Amino acid sequence: MTTLNDAPTTSRPGRPPVVDRATWQAARDELLVREKAHTRAGDALAADRRRLPMVELAPDVQVVGPGGPVPFRDLFQGRDELVVYKHMWHDGAPHQGQCEGCTVTAWQQKDAVYLNARGVSFAILTTGPWDEVAPYVDFMGYTQPWYSVRGLDEPVGGEMGHLTCFLRDGDRVYLTYDTTGRGTEVADSSFGLLDLTPYGRGEAWQDNPDGWPEGNGPCWYWRADADGNAGWGPTTRPVPQWTRPGATAVDTLGRHGHHH
Repeated sequence: MTTLNDAPTTSRPGRPPVVDRATWQAARDELLVREKAHTRAGDALAADRRRLPMVELAPDVQVVGPGGPVPFRDLFQGRDELVVYKHMWHDGAPHQGQCEGCTVTAWQQKDAVYLNARGVSFAILTTGPWDEVAPYVDFMGYTQPWYSVRGLDEPVGGEMGHLTCFLRDGDRVYLTYDTTGRGTEVADSSFGLLDLTPYGRGEAWQDNPDGWPEGNGPCWYWRADADGNAGWGPTTRPVPQWTRPGATAVDTLGRHGHHH
């Protein structure tokens, strides 16, 4: 046991009450009822998601990968289902200037072995030109398939920052589902873990107990400088980049306009 038997039962400044284990368990059990309801509601949404109508893609859609243009259906790698993440891109920017939010997602999806075992392929699409994308993928050490969809319309190209699902039936391919914004958090396991912790994500929008540390702006921890200080200044990189060989201190993001 790590709790103290003589812990005070009154609230400490700025913190929830400190109680004995039995009182904590009763409160935890009450919250669990709501968590189970939330889970069942998610299951019902997933059931409806599986019943969405589908849109057939044109059979001649091609994307660009390491070997040049390939038919989009090749991304299925012989499987029937495909999930793609559409990675935003800053044209001409150095590695540290690429999208920090998309880096958060792509970094947590480096290995699709469990999806593959379930018959689902995974790939990352981006509007960046392949001659810029290839060295970035190499720098990040990514092993998941990447493709450029520059100039293509939705649902393969178009707006980035989406998770999109497709179904293959022979040579025919169908769009089945698409989400963006916080809908993409299903691919970011760290968000769910942070939501379990006492301080959560540490963002200002959170509903926190009185006296809890004040939150920062949304996603404030996605970038950091060479000393590990979180922020979005010109000396920062997306946090995972500091783990990469050759990642050095920077003095600019090198961005030119908005990402695609």
